[in-house]
Amino acid sequence: DFDKDWSDKNILLVEDIEINREIVCTILSDTKVKIDLAWNGQDAIEKFTDNPGKFDIILMDVQMPVMDGIEATKRIRSMDFDKAEQVPIIAMTANAFKEDEQMCLEAGMNAHVAKPIEITDLFRVLDKYL
Repeated sequence: DFDKDWSDKNILLVEDIEINREIVCTILSDTKVKIDLAWNGQDAIEKFTDNPGKFDIILMDVQMPVMDGIEATKRIRSMDFDKAEQVPIIAMTANAFKEDEQMCLEAGMNAHVAKPIEITDLFRVLDKYL
């Protein structure tokens, strides 16, 4: 059931590849969720630091230039305010091996969505955390 109204929710989508950003935004467009975009982990940290209370969830690509999602997650989790520890961070990665998933969880991520993104998987995870 993809009939969700998340118009009161904000997502930080961290993804360096434009087509992937477009796919996620298109999949979620009917939910009316607000999506802020970050192009890499460093960009994500800056956007989160500027307004930590804004985001209900972070969708974090794992492999990106400048700073990857694992490092960005560790840095967000180590920030000195409550929201940094509490905000759900969801890994998005083409590496769907158990050890990759484990690495994401150890970095402080809450869950994992494999690429290419399956709509049902994405909605299941978002529904759980939103």
